Amino acid sequence: MSQPSTTDASHAADPVLAPAEINLVGPAEPVRGTVVGTELCMKGKSASFVRHVSIDIGGTALEGRFRAGQSFGVVPPGLDERGRPQKLRLYSLASPSFGEDGAGRVIATTPKRLLAERSPQRPGDDPDDHRLFVGACSNYLCDLRVGEEVMVTGPSGKRFLLPEDPSQHDYLFLATGTGIAPFRGMALELLRGAGGPCGSRIEMVMGSPYTSDLLYDDLMRSLAAEHPNFSYHPVISRERREDGGRGEYVHQFLERTFDRFRDLLENPRTLIYLCGLAGMQTGVFALLGQHGLADRYLRVGEDLADVDPASWTEEQIHRRVRHGHRCMVEVY
Repeated sequence: MSQPSTTDASHAADPVLAPAEINLVGPAEPVRGTVVGTELCMKGKSASFVRHVSIDIGGTALEGRFRAGQSFGVVPPGLDERGRPQKLRLYSLASPSFGEDGAGRVIATTPKRLLAERSPQRPGDDPDDHRLFVGACSNYLCDLRVGEEVMVTGPSGKRFLLPEDPSQHDYLFLATGTGIAPFRGMALELLRGAGGPCGSRIEMVMGSPYTSDLLYDDLMRSLAAEHPNFSYHPVISRERREDGGRGEYVHQFLERTFDRFRDLLENPRTLIYLCGLAGMQTGVFALLGQHGLADRYLRVGEDLADVDPASWTEEQIHRRVRHGHRCMVEVY
């Protein structure tokens, strides 16, 4: 098996990312947006609550200034438990660069309600305090009604973007949970943009614990039906597959169906985007290494240069393997 390179490989197809503006509006002087839409975006009844929240930023310094893949900040009202003003939280843009409205006036995001029990976080915390708490910002966003205002900052991020010329590349989008938010925007930009649909091959893999937790499932199925170059693969970890097999995670699905993705991953045009829970990339990086593809997408430390990727440990991947120019990663 070929061994991974210790440095970035130079490829003619390394992406030239679209130019992006950042930090136009800071937390000291956020602009006022207005909620113009809010709806649950899960496939079915679930223990989680995830909403698609649309915010009108028309007439502000942010109108028309976002690109798909970027984030924006929300400043929730009130004080934290220490009596200080709430801190800024970042949320992935779920819209294409032309916005929900086609003119860059309305942006959207995908907040998930946080509901958990307290547990000790710092020395001195009461270990017997297990009262329920809710997240300060995501629940605030989910609670907002149409017509209410929200304080917004941004844009943030200039790495997790589509290329300046999307037609020069093919795409493998790997998401878990609310990590699908930026891919919603990217898919809409690639397939429903004003310039017409991009003809590149686009594969979307969406990981979820249960079928009912899938986000934007109807939209993804609709895009797949409309565009033969777009494929959507929901991957469920805690349910049996239709063929009777055990549930699986994103990297396990890719391994099981690798023959489908082999030519895509071996193609120098291809870009990989990962967004979701931290740790998802570990399995994907291991998969790329084991199939001799590390030098295309990853930067591998010199101390792993002579180690069979099949023997890479989770700790080694975490400490010694990084994504390269053709692999974009946003995890939380």
